[in-house]
Amino acid sequence: MTMLKDILEFNGDFVQEKKYEPFITTKYPDKRIVVLSCMDTRLVELLPKAMNLRNGDVKIVKSAGALVSHPFGAVMRSLLVAVYELQADEVYVVGHYDCGMSAVDPEAMLSKMVERGINPETIKMMEYSGIDLKEFLRGFGDVATSVKKSVDTIRNHPLMVKNVPVHGLVIDPNTGRLDLIDDGNKQA
Repeated sequence: MTMLKDILEFNGDFVQEKKYEPFITTKYPDKRIVVLSCMDTRLVELLPKAMNLRNGDVKIVKSAGALVSHPFGAVMRSLLVAVYELQADEVYVVGHYDCGMSAVDPEAMLSKMVERGINPETIKMMEYSGIDLKEFLRGFGDVATSVKKSVDTIRNHPLMVKNVPVHGLVIDPNTGRLDLIDDGNKQA
């Protein structure tokens, strides 16, 4: 049985047995916050528990490394939508220790792409077109510095209202301990 078939079979039972009812809420976050976090599997349940967040409390945006890699990309757009359309009044950027993005080697990733069937000519064409794939795929060295960079990008975005606190934290993916990197209340 494929994973998709397993998921759809489970989902049919989930809906039929009305197991969704405990999760019914509105589209507006009760705690009026939006969290940008890493997509790391260890954070799926740990991060909300460590922050005392339940279903309906928060908007959660995920990206590799909790990075805002482009000021006019999908991540930043999602944060702006959360603030202007979905009533979020605070932004939390939460990176984590032992993040896979801290070890991303762009050359190795490009090699893996070729191994999995991406034509090397496609990569060359993109590079000749002015796309710096090594920079696009590059990770980061220090998670605290990376969180500060994302916080600064959000806080200083020309479309982000200045009275919205943008906080930076780093979570330990083993214990759930949160380390404060940047208190947005001191900036707003």
